[in-house]
Formats: sequence, C-alpha cells, structure tokens
Amino acid sequence: MSGNPGSEDHDGADRFADDPAFGVHEGGKLSVVPTRSIESIADLALTYTPGVARVSSAIAAEPWLARRFTWASRVVAVVSDGTAVLGLGDIGPAAALPVMEGKACLFSEFAGLNAVPIVLATTDVDEIVDTVVAMAPSFGGINLEDISAPRCFEIEDRLRERLDIPVMHDDQHGTAIVVLAALRNAARITGRTLGDLRVVVSGAGAAGVACAKILLEAGIGELSVADSRGVLHAGRGDLTSAKQWLVDNTNRSGHAGTMADALAGADVYLGLSGGSVPEAAIASMADDCIVFSLANPIPEVDPEMAARYAAVVATGRSDLPNQINNVLAFPGVFRGAIDAGATSITEEMKVAAAGAIADVVGDDLRPDYVVPSPLDRRVATAVAEAVAAEWHRSGA
Repeated sequence: MSGNPGSEDHDGADRFADDPAFGVHEGGKLSVVPTRSIESIADLALTYTPGVARVSSAIAAEPWLARRFTWASRVVAVVSDGTAVLGLGDIGPAAALPVMEGKACLFSEFAGLNAVPIVLATTDVDEIVDTVVAMAPSFGGINLEDISAPRCFEIEDRLRERLDIPVMHDDQHGTAIVVLAALRNAARITGRTLGDLRVVVSGAGAAGVACAKILLEAGIGELSVADSRGVLHAGRGDLTSAKQWLVDNTNRSGHAGTMADALAGADVYLGLSGGSVPEAAIASMADDCIVFSLANPIPEVDPEMAARYAAVVATGRSDLPNQINNVLAFPGVFRGAIDAGATSITEEMKVAAAGAIADVVGDDLRPDYVVPSPLDRRVATAVAEAVAAEWHRSGA
C-alpha cells in the first residue's frame, strides 16, 4: 500500500501513472547541488568552520562582499501566495508550488540563474512584504508570481521601495515585455509604427495595467482599456488606484461604451481577460488589424476567425503560431539586471528587453513569426545584454 494517501485507486493502481505530467513532477523538479566537493578535512575546514569565519567577518565589515563570496548575487526568489495561479485562480500555496518550481527550472535552463521557489501561507499584503524583505539578503532578485490583483500592485511597489535588488511581478511585466516585442514586429508587417496604432486592451488586471504602461512608454498612438463594465473613462466611479491611473493616462478620445464599441476602427485588440469577443466586433476593426488574444487555454477571439480579418494573430498557446510566452522575457531580464548590479528594473529596461526580443526575429519576420520560439536560446542572452546596457546607459 502506498504511503501517500489518495495516490491509489481502489484496486491498488497508481491513478497518476498514465499521465506523463505527474511523472515529470514526481518528487519535485529541483535540488540543491554544491559547487564544491568535501573530500578531506582541509576541504571541510575551508567550506565550513573555521575557514568560513574569515569570509563572514569580511562580509560583516564590508557587506558588498556578499555579492562575490555568497550565492546571493546569482539566485532569484520566486515568490507566490497562490492566489492567481495560471488559469486556475486562488488555489493556495501548496498547489502553487509546482508552478514556482517550474519557473525556477526556466531561470536555470534559459539564463543560468539559480532560483528558489517560495510559497507563502498568507495573503496579507503587510505580511508578504515584511516576509520578502526579511529574506531578501539571501537573494539577488525577487520574482513575484501569481499574486492576484490589485494586491500585486501594492506588493511590488512597496518591495521596490524597500529593497535594493531587482523586483518584478512577472505576470505583469513579463507579459507586457513580450506583447510590446510582438506588437513592434506586427506593426512592421503592416507597414505601420507604434505611433500609428490605436489599441484596445480587454482586461484591467495585472497584465492589462502593465501592458498599458509599457505601450505608453514605447510611444503607442492611442490606447484604451476595458474591464467587465466597459471602457475606463473619466466618468467612471468606484475605481481602484490602478484603474484610476488608467483613466488618467489612457483613452484620450474619451470612449465611454463597451469594449466591442471601442474596437470599431481600432488597429489592435489585446485580450488579457478571458471571455469571448463576437466576430462582428473583430470585423469592425481597421484593415490589416492585429489581434493578440492571450487568454489560455481558450483565447477570447477564435484564432481561425481572427485570421479572416487580421494581418497578424497571436495567442498564449504553444500549439499556435506567435505564442506570447513570458519565458522570452523574465530569464534574460533578471540575468541582465543582476549582471549589471542593478538595484531595480526600470520601465526603460523593460522596453529595451522588448526591443531585443523583437530583434531576434530579424529578417525572418512574417505574419506567423513575430516573436521567437520560447526555446530559442538566443533570446535570453540578447535580453540580458540589452537590459544591462540600458541600466549602465541610464546611470541609475
């Protein structure tokens, strides 16, 4: 009989045996491997006491030496409270842990960074912030993951204020970076620039807010954002601080109707909300429009239908062309920020990362290839170099 309650069916068979996903995750996906072997008393004395005391004393006198003589400078904490995991929602910290382990695997595989998954048994903003600040000396960066909006905005903002290492909520900024990269190249295909585009964003959550900010930073022509009640505009009440920021900084034309209304004549639809969009709304968009429908696994706009009207279609799915996948962004962003000794990740660094991703496509650009494959090993290096260069250029 198995020692794991619930792992067997009534007939004694392992009910997970036929699903390869469970095999990949059996026993977890990570281990801690020393970089030094201990084969003699001399090795022991240098790795641990008494030799280690000399190193610790030096760091106590000059704290910056920790970057050279500990692992902190090359380790990222992947932190979640399990409240917004993938498309599964609020499933709690234990159920979130396999996702955080997977994120750590991606850091290692694509950027050569170690990462430690940390799931917290609290959803209280103060407790999360204080906990992360308390453990930050062990890490070179903090990757916030799968924390629900609007709490994720406050948590990231407060951690950025209190810590002098890179902090990024990937659900916001990873998505935004890849969206900008894809949109740059999609605009090229249609003979337009970012400044020519009118964009309608469906979804005012974490990703929607971050996408709006990076597109504005990159010089988008016009942008409006819709939530479940319609387009955000100055006449709306009962707004969160994040939505109020969107009201203050977007929708210059004053659209006040539904998201479908706003799509009439628009150049770009950016779906970050789930639900579905009727064909008539997509048909009403401008000629050679661009449709990024990123809800997963079911895009808001049926890709086959979208292709009848749009010059470029992108989704979040790995089985369709133009996958908007965060793995194109976050490994290289943290690698570059850490290599540069950056104390934060600025909006300019994110825009630089997007440009690097777009440039990897190069002359191979075509409607079904506006972003590189998530497995393209050139991407993380290009992003890291661009992010580090931007930090040094800005003199931040």
